[in-house]
Amino acid sequence: MGVLEGKRGLVMGVANDRSIAWGIAKACAQAGADLAFTYQGDAFRKRLEPLAESVGSDILLDVDVTDDASLDAAFDALKERWETLDFLVHAIAYSDKSELTGRIVDTTRANFKNSLDISAYSFIDVARRAHPMMHENGGTLLTLTYMGSTRVTPNYNVMGVAKAALEASVRYMANDLGPEGIRVNAISPGPMKTLAGSAIGGARRTFKHTEANAPIRSNATLEAVGGTAVYLCSDAGAFTTGEIVRVDGGFHVLGMPQHENL
Repeated sequence: MGVLEGKRGLVMGVANDRSIAWGIAKACAQAGADLAFTYQGDAFRKRLEPLAESVGSDILLDVDVTDDASLDAAFDALKERWETLDFLVHAIAYSDKSELTGRIVDTTRANFKNSLDISAYSFIDVARRAHPMMHENGGTLLTLTYMGSTRVTPNYNVMGVAKAALEASVRYMANDLGPEGIRVNAISPGPMKTLAGSAIGGARRTFKHTEANAPIRSNATLEAVGGTAVYLCSDAGAFTTGEIVRVDGGFHVLGMPQHENL
């Protein structure tokens, strides 16, 4: 039996088969979990359907995380299928691509508010609806972050601020929901070749730089991130909460590039 056998998880944010969320979903399915998915709009549903089918899932929920009625309807629909939920993966973030280049001082008020709403507040909003389904047996709330939350990363700009807010939310919710047996954590991969990552200015150069300088001399793989998620969602992760778990080949420990790349 897999370590997630008998557990049910909702995965939010699969864009395609290169998404970090899909790497997590695939690993969780291989570990025995039953999965449900959310998407936004028909275009993403068409991409998601064959992926969900490949892991035996027929629960696909259309969700706009900026709309309370949409979130309520999605969780009501989920409750009609499942009485309980063991884990939730939140892999949702957004910022206007035009503001993921240049300087943060050029960030507009509208994009700042929208980025924080979708990338950080949505995790809190989703957790408020998900945790009552976990109350009896506890569970796991898991999100995705990036090192740009604590260290300046060129062009990451307002997303760095949003991820910092997200990481603070992880810590506060871990404390709030701990008495219910619910763990709240974030995984922080290094740069990965995803649809979301490609929106950030200079993404290719950043990817190559971290690959050349990380102690392991490689960026993380979807399989590595997925395996970390399985651990956090399994009983083995029962006492891990409030953590930002880095899966970046050790890049976060460096103070400067490797000697040969100076």
